[in-house]
Amino acid sequence: MSSHYSDLGVFAALPRIAGLALSPDGTRLVTTVTTLDPRGTRFVSALWEVDPTGSKPAHRLTRGAKGETGPVFTAGGDVLFASGRLDPDVEESTDAAPAALWLLPSGGGEARIVGKRAGGVDGPVAARTGAAVLVASSTMPGASDGDDDEQRRKARTDSKVSAILHTGYPVRHWDHDLGPAAPRLLIGAVPADGAISWTDLTPEPGRALDQASYDVSADGSTVVSTWYVAEPHGARRSVLVVIDVATGVRRVLLDTVGEEFEAPRLSPDGSQVALTHVTLSTPHDPGDQRLVVAPVDGSHAPRDVAPGWDRWVSDRRWSADGTALLVTADDGGASPVFRIDVASGEVVRLTADAGAYTDLCVASDGGHLYAIRSSIDRAPTPVRLDAVAAGQQPTVLQGPTDAYAVPGTLTEVTAVAEDGSPLRSWLVLPEGAGPHPLLLWVHGGPLGSWNAWSWRWCPWLMAAQGYAVLLPDPSMSTGYGRDFIARGWGEWGGSTFTDVMRLTDAALERTDLDGDRTAMMGGSFGGYMANWIAGHTDRFRAIVSHASLWALEQFGPTTDSAWYWRREMSPQMVRDNDPAAHADAIVTPMLVIHGDRDYRVPVGEALRLWWDLCERAEDPALMPHRFLLFPNENHWVLTPQNAIVWYEVVLAFLGQHVLGRDEVVPELLR
Repeated sequence: MSSHYSDLGVFAALPRIAGLALSPDGTRLVTTVTTLDPRGTRFVSALWEVDPTGSKPAHRLTRGAKGETGPVFTAGGDVLFASGRLDPDVEESTDAAPAALWLLPSGGGEARIVGKRAGGVDGPVAARTGAAVLVASSTMPGASDGDDDEQRRKARTDSKVSAILHTGYPVRHWDHDLGPAAPRLLIGAVPADGAISWTDLTPEPGRALDQASYDVSADGSTVVSTWYVAEPHGARRSVLVVIDVATGVRRVLLDTVGEEFEAPRLSPDGSQVALTHVTLSTPHDPGDQRLVVAPVDGSHAPRDVAPGWDRWVSDRRWSADGTALLVTADDGGASPVFRIDVASGEVVRLTADAGAYTDLCVASDGGHLYAIRSSIDRAPTPVRLDAVAAGQQPTVLQGPTDAYAVPGTLTEVTAVAEDGSPLRSWLVLPEGAGPHPLLLWVHGGPLGSWNAWSWRWCPWLMAAQGYAVLLPDPSMSTGYGRDFIARGWGEWGGSTFTDVMRLTDAALERTDLDGDRTAMMGGSFGGYMANWIAGHTDRFRAIVSHASLWALEQFGPTTDSAWYWRREMSPQMVRDNDPAAHADAIVTPMLVIHGDRDYRVPVGEALRLWWDLCERAEDPALMPHRFLLFPNENHWVLTPQNAIVWYEVVLAFLGQHVLGRDEVVPELLR
């Protein structure tokens, strides 16, 4: 068996790719490869070039110790990227240096800094034909320009002041505090030499540009961006604005109460914008997400591009001639590429396989399309597609990383729900004849699907230890239509629970699985389901609950996005679906895992769950439950060595309760 999966240290060190950028002339592809640093304690990224024809091997472009991210091409073919690496023109540099904008010349030579800001730069977007580049930069609210921002930051640092005075909501996001600085959009022309002179397009945004998505027209004259507006009772909502670069005038293009507008993409001629139109959810309705096109001049309302298509788009790009949209969307356990004719609304599935495609790049000649492809059993790799042909298989390019053959096989398990809805799941089978112990692994979200490779939640690490892993898509999973999502909306403990159980029963009809040796695990919403299952059945020998929701009334007001959950969690919904209400019924050994810097699901959920388990034990020192806390980690537990410890503890816990082994505590935890 390959040590890629049987040795956690080897697995953590495997290079992994993400992101893709295509040069305007279609002759160069650049991706980002992440590897471990020499000490093995953090991940560092570098840029690699991939041959679009597939005839040449990939080669490395950058070697900065701080790493490089967000590559984009200028109109002239140079590569722009963000990095906090040492500036060779500055005598002193600190470990906390903010990311600057660097340029790697197309003709070769050393990269140089072309844009700085005291708060760093992020998310560069380059004009396709003009010299403009658009970035986001965190800026102090009272700063009038870059120099003023730098002085204000220095004053706080020198005084050792970290306080933040909030005037509204939110105050945190996922794993970091918001403020006192906030994002602004800056634009400037890339010079032949020297540095960019930034123009601040949004001098007083407040928190309107948090997690904004934006785009710039091909000639650099127009910017479109999402923009948060405040609503009553601490809520906020995303509208769409258009900014004229020459004048700095910002106008609201799309703003409707009860709706949001997300992920704008400007057409090649800059006259239209494609985006997602979101109808907001309620406690009993999931709302909807529609791909729409709107004129930038606001001459008429947005138009649903594919009104009869029951899928939610995740990525979208315009065809070279602006007549079609190339999109990805979850679909039946895959995430294919589709081509949608803007005029007729005809939807054509371009990829026939079970792959999950991301980072679409459209060639200017209109003939080819490039993407990153992965699947449950294949790590991400760059591929080439025909931009028009239906039902095709991708051409795999010579990427920077190996395919990393998996230790087993992948198949599907189907079932029928209580209401007659068809259900499906992936089943990872280890090598050997079996019967294998079964691990049920429920995905987070709950809006999501098991359809892509995951470095963090990798079932093949479990297969390497002999476990079969069931990856179900129960109600509220994406890729099966809006009605399938609505089945479980507001009733988390209802059809989602019974769907998971039906698929588990169907899997255990197989003779190569051992129904007496089963376990269950999940993270985030999957952790909620772990807690719900623990209080409603004793069929599993062990349950792993990561970053889980336990007490819903407590969770709603303390998460980083309380306004969202206020919209969905009615008092009745909380009463009917609260796992904490069933704590007395828990008899299955539970492993509770949480990161102290998880602001989406605050650590209070784990603390309260752990107390509820301890309170019900006659002698907590003898109870079978365990609590794995990471004081410096977030929702996912991402730093390499902590992720290794995560798997060590999980596998030891499962080994003890499912396989009957002695309890093992990892060396670094003793």
